[in-house]
Amino acid sequence: MQRSTGGNVNTDMINLSIDQVYDLSVEVLGRNGFSAPHAAVIAQTITAGQRDDCQSHGLYRLMGCVRTLKSGLVDPSAQPIITHPAAGVVQVDAQRAYSLLAFQEGLPHLAEKAKRNGVAVLAINNCFHFSALWPEVEAIAQHGLAGIAMTPSHSWVAPAGGTRPVFGTNPLAFAWPRPGGNPYVFDFATSMVARGEIELHRRSGKPIPEGWAIDKNGQPTTDAAAGLDGAMLTFGSYKGSALSTMIELLAGPLIGDWTSLQSQAFDGSTGGTPLHGELLIALDPDILGRGQRAINTAGAEAMLDAISGQGARLPSERRFIARAKSEREGVWVNRALYDEIKSLGATPSPQA
Repeated sequence: MQRSTGGNVNTDMINLSIDQVYDLSVEVLGRNGFSAPHAAVIAQTITAGQRDDCQSHGLYRLMGCVRTLKSGLVDPSAQPIITHPAAGVVQVDAQRAYSLLAFQEGLPHLAEKAKRNGVAVLAINNCFHFSALWPEVEAIAQHGLAGIAMTPSHSWVAPAGGTRPVFGTNPLAFAWPRPGGNPYVFDFATSMVARGEIELHRRSGKPIPEGWAIDKNGQPTTDAAAGLDGAMLTFGSYKGSALSTMIELLAGPLIGDWTSLQSQAFDGSTGGTPLHGELLIALDPDILGRGQRAINTAGAEAMLDAISGQGARLPSERRFIARAKSEREGVWVNRALYDEIKSLGATPSPQA
């Protein structure tokens, strides 16, 4: 189906069902060499991004997955190795595969240990990571647990006051389980925006807002290509820079893995997905809340209602609205992007 705009048919957009997005993703990944378990879990995350109208983490990411695979860096079929170095720790070596299968297999252990100990940590090592973190903390919240996730990336971001890249986009995500509905979730890069947002501006020929990036000479720029060639900026000046440093340390050296500088050095100029670690923390409100879950939940709900009750938007509300709409109506995809993805090996027909 093509989108109609004011009585005119917009041939630049096509409509796909959620199942078609998933099938397209699985076919592209499978035809390019990913094993069935990896293709399935990567496709689930890409589909979730497209479904929730997170364009920079949806179908667009298939191109990066395939490019990284063709570079010879990522293992498309490695089986994660799970170890238990301590009562509250799960460690999963992804063996230079994408992180998502490692997370899927480590999550049950994380949840079980958190419910036994009150808090538990999942450290994923030696993984390529491209996805948003909200699918992972949402999955933790589905177990009735609060979840925190963080990861470095490639060194694309300059520290506050600097002009050369040191940090990754270094996202931080949090989920709080809520009774009878979607969890409270936030997921944001400690850079001004995710790198994919700048890349989408470059692809469409649009300028980026001031404050997103600097060029290779350290000067402010609104040119997306110059920003990608220079350095991205942290949000909130030194505050974002400090948070980004924390994430580098906690999801890097703390768990025996790489910083964004090390990931970038390994990649060289291939333009592949970052290789590093990921840290996830799960906390049990039953144990930590002194057995007063009903009382504590009521207090949490009253606070969240006080936010939304005055017209303020809770984080992820836009995503949840988009999710419900996509489940009813499917998703709209840029035809040029769709055609480019089809050229990677899959050719499903858009729904009529």
